[in-house]
Amino acid sequence: MEDFLVEDEPLRAARRRGEEVGATPIGPAGGAALRFITAMIGARTVVEVGSGCGVSGIWLLRGMARDAVLTSVDVDHEHQRLAKIAYREAGLGASRTRMIVGRALEVLPRLTDGAYDMVFCDAAKQEYPEYLAAALRLLRPGGVVAFDNALWHHRVADPSRRDAETEAIREVGRLVRDDDRLVPLLLPVGDGLLCAVKRA
Repeated sequence: MEDFLVEDEPLRAARRRGEEVGATPIGPAGGAALRFITAMIGARTVVEVGSGCGVSGIWLLRGMARDAVLTSVDVDHEHQRLAKIAYREAGLGASRTRMIVGRALEVLPRLTDGAYDMVFCDAAKQEYPEYLAAALRLLRPGGVVAFDNALWHHRVADPSRRDAETEAIREVGRLVRDDDRLVPLLLPVGDGLLCAVKRA
């Protein structure tokens, strides 16, 4: 599954740089799923929480409309700097991205209600439930929210794992599954991609 779509050199370079600084970008299959979703819904405005040093952004932008804009939120200046390099190497102009350095829970409240087609989350796992609450406000009807690491290295399915990160990922899974405003799906790609469509 991970090898079905081979990453090109800009993606491979972005992944190498991310791993060198301790980031763990979304895997190739998860990235391909993001591109598929953005293309399927005709996404023009997307928020990503956690830049993955540009890996997730490249996948998202390659599915989005040509004049669409990705808003990338990351607390780490270096990750954002590397993301800008990745976008440039991938031929994605600066006008396609809006880079915001800061804590997601401080930045997301400043973004416009109902203005986004997709929200992708791959940052502080303990904050995933709060990211979901923010996404429900930010998304238009028919918009999609997605969370990487929904399986969290097989820990989510292991009831003996009670650490804060695992518990938060379990909680966001329950919240997504049980919310009547959402149509949920857990994709077994990479480390798990939890998705949901906001009902019209």
